[in-house]
Amino acid sequence: MADNRKEQERAELHRTIWSIANDLRGSVDGWDFKQYVLGMLFYRYISENLTDYINRGEHETGNTGFNYTEISDNEAEDARADLVQTKGFFILPSELFQNLRKRASADENLNETMEKVFRNIESSAQGSPSEDDFKGLFDDIDVNSNKLGGTVAKRNEKIVKLMIGVGEMKLGDYRDNTIDAFGDAYEFLMGMYASNAGKSGGEYYTPQEVSELLTRIALVGKTEVNKVYDPACGSGSLLLKFAKILGKENVRQGFYGQEINITTYNLCRINMFLHDIDFDKFDIGLGDTLTDPLHWDDEPFEAIVSNPPYSIRWDGDANPLLINDPRFSPAGVLAPKSKADLAFIMHSLAWLATSGTAAIVCFPGIMYRGGAEQKIRKYLIDNNYVDCVIQLPGNLFFGTSIATCIMVLKKAKSENSTLFIDASKECVKVTNSNKLTQENIETILDLYTKRAESDHIAVLVPNKDIAAQDYNLSVSTYVEQKDTREVINITKLNAHIEEIVAREQTLRDEINKIIAEIEVGA
Repeated sequence: MADNRKEQERAELHRTIWSIANDLRGSVDGWDFKQYVLGMLFYRYISENLTDYINRGEHETGNTGFNYTEISDNEAEDARADLVQTKGFFILPSELFQNLRKRASADENLNETMEKVFRNIESSAQGSPSEDDFKGLFDDIDVNSNKLGGTVAKRNEKIVKLMIGVGEMKLGDYRDNTIDAFGDAYEFLMGMYASNAGKSGGEYYTPQEVSELLTRIALVGKTEVNKVYDPACGSGSLLLKFAKILGKENVRQGFYGQEINITTYNLCRINMFLHDIDFDKFDIGLGDTLTDPLHWDDEPFEAIVSNPPYSIRWDGDANPLLINDPRFSPAGVLAPKSKADLAFIMHSLAWLATSGTAAIVCFPGIMYRGGAEQKIRKYLIDNNYVDCVIQLPGNLFFGTSIATCIMVLKKAKSENSTLFIDASKECVKVTNSNKLTQENIETILDLYTKRAESDHIAVLVPNKDIAAQDYNLSVSTYVEQKDTREVINITKLNAHIEEIVAREQTLRDEINKIIAEIEVGA
């Protein structure tokens, strides 16, 4: 019954979000406008989160009538240092979402007020361990942008609508685990805009079912991990699947990632907060993972998941330093300049713990092309690092119909062979896309875990046999397709043809007879 209620609440929340987004979007491109909706959602979340934290502390000491939203800014200042230390940020009562929302429609300078509030929240973390986690978080919520309207009055009108809409979202009470609702609202918005924006959205969004499959592959045999990592983390949805599946307390040291796009990097940090991951439990960096990697000095990761961009350009051998980079040098060759896919694989392998598992979505071309890519595959197979290759159905991802693969990497395998799984039929069709169901996910995981052969679906191939195939890692090379052609009995067919020929002759004779009779009569 509780599940039913939860699904009803979720459906209602999604309807509300859809209506707000459509009402507010107007002439603003949806993918741009999501930043405003998500930014306001984040502002509401941290305001309510801080208020709840302070109120609970006061109520526990017996001060049951206390409400942080109602005290003066001067009174609140006394708690600033302690709150920055524990929560990572501070918001004055007058600048809380709840209070600003009440005054918004009467404030002619709302855009300036809001800009000041955002600046104050960011600067509250300055000089503290949480500074990097809050710096620039509101940069993409430009309340003075012409996208919101041509005049200050029109912009403020949109901001008021946005505050009211986000304020009316039913996100529950903290005692009823509000975080799920905030996180769910975020994920729904991302999915909604990604599906509408095509490729530009799809670059930042991995469907939840694919995220779950990757996460569960990385977690086979584990009930906890030291930390999780995504070298191209986008908005962080893959990382956060570990919090959902394992429980965030079982990711002992936290959630790590790197992202090159500043807007998406900001969204990822916001997403961490919306899922109640404290500032000291995530480390999301900004920059090019391949040429300027962060987390060099961190201990290796027990779980790595990623859906890196497909076949993007990178420096490759144009940068003489990269061939000596300890991440890439073991293969003796760099991924081609026009196709960085295997550079992400080599990077992930370098960051992987001996006891860890990496599950990475790959473009199919890297599995069979020659040249440098073949040499890198040779390195991976000769050193027994490839645990499994899974062929996924086409049309799973926003913005591309390509049938991608998952490459699973391990550094400590028990046998010198590689598992190939053909999961290209494991999906259901939803409008023009395909989707993995829970049953599909379980089937793939079962095949992966058992590592047993299954006709036309899975085969365990000795690495020497892969070498004999020029290190081709395409699933279709090893998993024989089921022959769905109809088996024909030639003897029966010939007898049937003879019957038809005889019948035709009889009909011809009959027709000739009729014609002859007509001619005689004439």
